[in-house]
Amino acid sequence: MNGFAAAGLDEDAFGERKGLQGLRTFDAFPKTKPSYTTRHARGGQWTIALMIVSFLLTISELLRWHHRHETHQFSVEKGIGHELQINLDIVVAMACGDLHVNVQDTSGDRILAGEMLKHDETNWEQWVKGMHELGWGDQNAMYDDETEHLAEILGGRESKWGATPKLRNVANACRIFGDLKLNKVQGDFHITARGHGYMEWGQHLDHQAFNFSHIVPNLSFGPHYHSLHNPLSNTMATTADHFYRYQYYLSLVPTIYTISSSSSNPRAVQTNQYAVTSQSHVVPENTVPGIFFKFDIEPILLTVVAQRSGFLELLVRIVNVVSGVMVAGGWCYQMVGIGGELWGRKRKGGLNEGMLNGRAHTGDAGEDD
Repeated sequence: MNGFAAAGLDEDAFGERKGLQGLRTFDAFPKTKPSYTTRHARGGQWTIALMIVSFLLTISELLRWHHRHETHQFSVEKGIGHELQINLDIVVAMACGDLHVNVQDTSGDRILAGEMLKHDETNWEQWVKGMHELGWGDQNAMYDDETEHLAEILGGRESKWGATPKLRNVANACRIFGDLKLNKVQGDFHITARGHGYMEWGQHLDHQAFNFSHIVPNLSFGPHYHSLHNPLSNTMATTADHFYRYQYYLSLVPTIYTISSSSSNPRAVQTNQYAVTSQSHVVPENTVPGIFFKFDIEPILLTVVAQRSGFLELLVRIVNVVSGVMVAGGWCYQMVGIGGELWGRKRKGGLNEGMLNGRAHTGDAGEDD
């Protein structure tokens, strides 16, 4: 009838194969002919909004995956440590030649730390910016500029200390910085004036030159990792009194930070974190003023494991996020469309009844026969 038979052609050969027609029952993706669909500007705006939301959520998932997830676990420390590393960087408002730094632990060892640390003359005002008093300010501030980063620690590199800023004005302070290797026992280290604190030969410093105001850019125990918070870092304390004693009590918690990755062997760094309390006050002239740090080691161990999920898991999460946004957005779009249609009908008040009920509305109820 249509010329196919006359040309020797079979019309069924241009359709779906007969052997696959039975699979129509399992089709989860029904098709709609293009002639039955319409496109609107509002639908385009809605689609762009969903794409923006999907993009932002995808970026959020990527950032979360990049920063790793940390788990913390406490246990009793079973091992015995023999060495404790102190990373000290402090600026005192006195001349370097007028200061002495000493360390003493419960084992009886006394170390003249001043010979192991570096001393640089500097200006007090060049260090004030970005500092805060203990207990105030940004609690998440990290000492990343002058301390080794995580990758450097795990790679076995030594500590890095930033250079002392170039002296702009007259030198009125002293920067004391460096690493100390001590016995891993309870102890204290303190900064006192020349001729005070220990029995020393030589002239004592004039009391009017005492000024133990100080800035602590960094005080940590052991290597540093990126999420480790040292409470005394980036802090400052000032006083106008000459005989003033700053006392800090630190409780150290041995910590093992481990990076776990599905593609490489776990890498770990052994360090310490601490809590601190302060008791600072004016002292009489028969008492030694200065800055005193007393530390004690807690018999517990904190294990921090930083994990990053696999790349395939990341892809699955991104697909779930984008799919959820699109499906939820489609539902919201349909609900908004239905709500708009109902609202339009309500505003019209049902004035147009049509001809299905056998009469046409004339707009005047009083004209019914």
